[in-house]
Amino acid sequence: MFFQVMPYDSIKAVDRCGTESLKWGIYPEDVLPMWVADMDFEVPEPVIEALQDRINHRVFGYGLDLRELVDAVVKRMKDQQDWDIEREWVVLLPGLVSGLNIACRVIGNDGDGVLVNTPVYPPFLSAPANERKVLQSAAQSYTTRDGCLHYEMNLDGLEAAVQENTRLFILCNPHNPTGRAFSRKELTGLAEMCLRKRLVICSDEIHGDLLMEGGEHLSIASLDPEIAERTMTFIAPSKTFNIPGLGCSAAIIPDREMRNKVKSLFDGMVPHPNVLGMYAALAAYTSCREWLEELCSYLTANRDFLVRYVQENLPGIVTTRPEATFLAWMDCRECGLDQNPYRFFLDNARVALNNGEMFGAGGEGFVRLNYGCSRELLEEALERMRRALAGYRKNSGKPC
Repeated sequence: MFFQVMPYDSIKAVDRCGTESLKWGIYPEDVLPMWVADMDFEVPEPVIEALQDRINHRVFGYGLDLRELVDAVVKRMKDQQDWDIEREWVVLLPGLVSGLNIACRVIGNDGDGVLVNTPVYPPFLSAPANERKVLQSAAQSYTTRDGCLHYEMNLDGLEAAVQENTRLFILCNPHNPTGRAFSRKELTGLAEMCLRKRLVICSDEIHGDLLMEGGEHLSIASLDPEIAERTMTFIAPSKTFNIPGLGCSAAIIPDREMRNKVKSLFDGMVPHPNVLGMYAALAAYTSCREWLEELCSYLTANRDFLVRYVQENLPGIVTTRPEATFLAWMDCRECGLDQNPYRFFLDNARVALNNGEMFGAGGEGFVRLNYGCSRELLEEALERMRRALAGYRKNSGKPC
């Protein structure tokens, strides 16, 4: 073992086998699920207490927006981003994916273009077509730093990809799957390009609290009021506090016309956020700072363990060193495998990863690994992968 796990009082992994868990229920019992962005840790105690208090009310009728939650979002943006937002800018939603599809629906006309930066979270790739728009893409660039992949926003490539009909750019920051928390310089350059090209920005920032040691998240809309007026920003407690099943997120939309268009889609199409989800989100945003600090420390230790293990034990694989999220993006193209690496590790290591091809151009030959789990589970998964690669090299005679 390369790193000892410190005694974390609040971060406790749970055995989720035999529950309704998507992560643990899709694959056979002998497969370790290291795929979907869903952590295995208990949620913070204040969230449990808030849910229990609301349940004790014993009525679950139709809900209104929870005013205290909107206030918490306003305060959070000021505290974390030094961004002064108005209450009326905040629109509560049941989830990020709904938000992506809403953005594609309200910006532009049928047949207009939506630009994304690949590889990227798969719903970015499907949302444009869902809303009768055309997907346009540009690849991120990357280099190798200290033996790890480091992705960068390729502004020249993005600008070259903008076409006459491009109306919307969907930004993922922090980025899934590369783990980047983009710098002020990168975001400023992107914002200036979008202003020149008159593109609206839809910014997915739901991993913005999950910062590894040394990581810093900056909302692109906080850079300048002119940029904010052309941006809708999505945040959520779902990934950070492990409550995606409770269905509550928020959009911050300063422009009144854009905001009204978004709200107009709610009738008959987008449900109101779950009542329990709103109370859970409120508790997460107001009462869980120490838990979050402990979580980020645990995840940073897991990341560092993973990076060193890959470098020392998985020849032919190069991983990112995420600045945020709990997702590692792993390049397996130099392993000489005669099949897709996702399928190889599923069949030979009994480890379920995400298939890089799902993330669009630049994902071929890659896998994504979720390290939001106990250290023991992470070690076991990586050791299985090591044994599978060693067996492949021995049996095939191919160097890795």
